[in-house]
Amino acid sequence: MQFTVTDAPTRERFEARDEAGAVVGFVTYQLTGPIIAYTHTEVDPAYEGKGVGSTLARAVLDDARSRGRTVVPICPFIADWVVKHPEYESIVVRSTRKIK
Repeated sequence: MQFTVTDAPTRERFEARDEAGAVVGFVTYQLTGPIIAYTHTEVDPAYEGKGVGSTLARAVLDDARSRGRTVVPICPFIADWVVKHPEYESIVVRSTRKIK
């Protein structure tokens, strides 16, 4: 099964659609300048285990890399996915520190 991922900026999310065009999953984000925080990933229960989450994760990270953005993976799914795919580590913020 093939999925297409597109950015829906007015909804602040990337959407995965099946071959019929139905939304089967999405990743929400917050964009501030060159920094993009992925906040939540959701997959339609009927499509769980079919690669939608991984397709979304790869697409959003590839998009961030192509645009020169720094990624803050707030969403646990995206954060865990990056650990398994170290080729994206260079664009991901792993820690923050407080400014006095």
